[in-house]
Amino acid sequence: MQIEMKGISKAFGKNEVLKDVNFSVHGGQVHALMGENGAGKSTLMNILTGLLKADGGQIIVDGQKVKYQNALDAEHHGISFIHQEMNNFAEMTVLENMFLNKEITNKAGLLDTKTMRKQAKEVLQRLDADVNLDAEIGTLSVGTQQMIEIAKSLMNDTQILIMDEPSAALTEKEIDRMFEIVKTLQKQGVGIIYISHRMQEIFQITDEITVMRDGLTVSNYQTQDTNVQQIVKDMVGRELDDFYPERHPNFGETRLKLTNFTQKGVFSNISFEVKAGEILAFSGLMGAGRTEIMRSLFGIDPHDSGEIEVNGKIVKISSPSDGIKNGIGFLTENRKEEGLILDATIAANIDLPSIDGFVKHGIIDQKADDDFVDMLIKRLTVKATSRNNLAGDLSGGNQQKVVLAKWVGSGSQILILDEPTRGVDVGAKREIYDLMNELTDRGVAIIMISSDLQEVIGFSDRIAVVYEGTLTGEIPTADATQEKVMTLATGGKLDE
Repeated sequence: MQIEMKGISKAFGKNEVLKDVNFSVHGGQVHALMGENGAGKSTLMNILTGLLKADGGQIIVDGQKVKYQNALDAEHHGISFIHQEMNNFAEMTVLENMFLNKEITNKAGLLDTKTMRKQAKEVLQRLDADVNLDAEIGTLSVGTQQMIEIAKSLMNDTQILIMDEPSAALTEKEIDRMFEIVKTLQKQGVGIIYISHRMQEIFQITDEITVMRDGLTVSNYQTQDTNVQQIVKDMVGRELDDFYPERHPNFGETRLKLTNFTQKGVFSNISFEVKAGEILAFSGLMGAGRTEIMRSLFGIDPHDSGEIEVNGKIVKISSPSDGIKNGIGFLTENRKEEGLILDATIAANIDLPSIDGFVKHGIIDQKADDDFVDMLIKRLTVKATSRNNLAGDLSGGNQQKVVLAKWVGSGSQILILDEPTRGVDVGAKREIYDLMNELTDRGVAIIMISSDLQEVIGFSDRIAVVYEGTLTGEIPTADATQEKVMTLATGGKLDE
């Protein structure tokens, strides 16, 4: 299949989101579509698959002009879109999810389970995947669920597969497995449109790269003919001197100290400290217990034993409100479900931990509050027309900035950032790193959980590594290598 999108334009009211965009892909090719959040990538793909109607331009498939009426129409014509957030029903089985709204019935109108199982096994075999069709899909790893999404698309005889941030929540092992699947599909003649912010992946797996910026296609390269620096420049419209800004930390007193912190069956005897002005990175494989430790520290989940010291004083934290009172802020991994109220305004979200400070005699000082919110929106460069825009209408990167603004505004002296740059474009990443530098310069202690080893080594002062609920070691970042971190993350020991 050969797809050409020519001169595509789209506006929402007066806001032009696509302007004369050109893009093409063909069978057997892995074509990266790159750009910052808000560049227009998703809008372009939604137009291709019939979710949105273009205002101008044309789509040509195998030499014929087409206009798909909806996503199902596009699927019937061989184009499938695997979105970043998977649409699975956790309590339904793998088989039920795979045939949802596509059930096969026999002449009596009853479900033909035998035929469905046969077809499901055939398509999973095509991916060399051994999956229990009777397992509830919510019990499976994210990587396995991703594989099932790909299998579902292949049941439609997919010839072009769109993958939006497919590796965002996968472990390194699952990413390697996904790459094998992509290469297998490529050999089978499937064309893949690969949307990702992870440069390493783009240069490892794609044949061609198209870059969008501000609703325009700004460049197109054969992957082998370009480099990371050029792609970053095209995405952000300027040079980025270094991917990670330099750190010149000036450590102060110990802000937080944990001693023998334990939640039975989850993590045990966790002891560490972090100083004012320091970025302490927590690394480890997915499921090692990094997030669980921090959730208990903040008071979301309970802990069974251990001491928490904040600024030299032993404190009790049994709820998030206790955490906030003790100067701790927590940017959670799942910003949409735990970090934001999506149907509330930007202002309401930023205000959440701080609103009491604007109440006088039982009345909110609205002007002071508005000034406070506007200052944070400007400081964190949140792209929005108004503080009254809904948080759910923002791009992923801007949603992340709103959550950060909430905790920066609360005056937190200890910030826990769980995957702060996941799903965030390269420009927004740099802004988040710059903000972290600014906060530590002001004496804030930062704990950063990250699955990106390059980020862990490139932008922290010290690395703590967790393996199966235990802290296996700490490494000064100046001495750290990916091999050392992975040795500790898999239960090994470093040679002295």
